[in-house]
Amino acid sequence: MGQRLPRPPRDPGPARLRPRRRLHVRPGARRAPPPAGPGGRVMPAPSFPRAKWSIAALFCFLGFQYGTWIARLPALKTRLDLGAGEVGLLLMACGAGAAASFPLVAVLMRRLGSRLLSLVSAAALVAVLAALSVVPDYPLALLAVCADGVAVGCLNVAMNAQGAALEKTYDRTAMSQLHATFSAGLLAAALLASGVTALTASVAVHFAVAGALLLLLLGGARPGLLPAPRPQPDSAAAAGPKRRARRGLPSGTTLLMGCAMVFGTVTEGAMNDWSTLYMKDVVKAPASVAPLGIAVVSVMMLLARVCADRWRTRWGDGRVVRTGSAVAAAGLALALLAGGVVPTLLGFACVGLGAAAVTPCVYVAAAGRGSDALALVAAMGTTGLLGGPALIGFVASAANLTLGMATVAACALVVTATAFWIPWRSRTTALAET
Repeated sequence: MGQRLPRPPRDPGPARLRPRRRLHVRPGARRAPPPAGPGGRVMPAPSFPRAKWSIAALFCFLGFQYGTWIARLPALKTRLDLGAGEVGLLLMACGAGAAASFPLVAVLMRRLGSRLLSLVSAAALVAVLAALSVVPDYPLALLAVCADGVAVGCLNVAMNAQGAALEKTYDRTAMSQLHATFSAGLLAAALLASGVTALTASVAVHFAVAGALLLLLLGGARPGLLPAPRPQPDSAAAAGPKRRARRGLPSGTTLLMGCAMVFGTVTEGAMNDWSTLYMKDVVKAPASVAPLGIAVVSVMMLLARVCADRWRTRWGDGRVVRTGSAVAAAGLALALLAGGVVPTLLGFACVGLGAAAVTPCVYVAAAGRGSDALALVAAMGTTGLLGGPALIGFVASAANLTLGMATVAACALVVTATAFWIPWRSRTTALAET
């Protein structure tokens, strides 16, 4: 047989003349198309650490702004010559503004996106802080505080939408740590208020310093915020008139999430407002020990939120919410039955530990249903924070404070039952980065 001649090389087409580039993709990472910025131009997404710290700055911003004016509430009360009922109405105006902001937030989220709405609402909160430092009378103070509540509602929804987009974009858990920075902002505001008050009693000076710090925090956060996602052709606008007609009606799943958020925030808010009084009047703890109730709840909640993202990564959001709320309900119930200072503090610690991850997980689940669902669930959560302490007070006045605290344990148990029916975020296989 003759020797086979080598086959001549084929002429490469135009497509083969293009140089090849090797793509370095991290194992397990998902590559999503870059979001679109204003005018439709493509904007590169920031790195995960940069975006995480920028969104955390928004949470810290909200806690710092709220803690600043709440810390000077006695000075505002004295300057405006307010009674206890007028102060209560002032606080209720803030919560009512946040709860009533749902229709406005839903519209602004669709038109502006979470990034721009975060910046606009944060700037409005700085302006409200400046207005509160110079308001001459009570009606204007009510108006300023109500505007603060509306801006808080807008920023609350926008920053949680940013947090949910962060987890979805990078397939990483971060929402619980973001909520922990809100508590850090409250702590920083309290420390600043204490330091400035030691130097001067002027509310205007205090709020000016706080406003400057808030603007610095906002300026540092702006470059790393996630841009608005690129519009999809198969969105609700292209799904036909039937889907557009249903946009205003919340689904059953959204209402379940709102129910979990309401009872979760009732549990959280009632413990903050009633734990010290329960320690003093029911447990008969000394005056120096009674404030430890709220301290135990707050510290355990902060520590749990720092660690909760790893729990979510390992066990999934649904199991974390179900187990945590069950621990909160059982721990508080056993503490009420046992009595005594030490069992009560241990029960309060169970509430802080178990309830810490409820609201972050519900926010992530609601954000997956769209901006309207997120706005509704956030408004229902604000309603729980506003009405929860009043509900416990009504039960306590009708029966006793022990039964009122038992109502808190029942609310945590309702969260456990509701959590079985909510479609939670799927468990990721990647390790959460601290």
